[in-house]
Amino acid sequence: MLEGRRKRVLIVEDEAMISMLIEDMVLDFGCEIVGPAARLDHALTLALQAEIDIGLLDINVDGSVVFPVADVLRFRGIPFIFSTGYDFRSLPERFRSCSTLSKPFSYDNFATTLRSTLAGTSDTPEVV
Repeated sequence: MLEGRRKRVLIVEDEAMISMLIEDMVLDFGCEIVGPAARLDHALTLALQAEIDIGLLDINVDGSVVFPVADVLRFRGIPFIFSTGYDFRSLPERFRSCSTLSKPFSYDNFATTLRSTLAGTSDTPEVV
């Protein structure tokens, strides 16, 4: 799916079954998994220290919002995609232009969003 070296995808998701489905998709795309992180502290450690090409961040992780992780990734110049069951318009203003997948999302929507975000061509903040 993605050209060049294998991309490293940080997965931040606290629901085990959803995380496993996402992991399967990421592997199908020919990418490597970083994490997954099911807690904010683990996600922050990975965001600060791991080699990452892109992040997939569930907005609500074990009762905490994931925005500090997004801030770290943005500071490091690493693109990311939010995944959420909530309305993407509830994002803080600083993240409204970010790629967002609405749960549940399909394999094709995830692939398209991953590809466009890595290419820096995400034109819309929400992918349904």
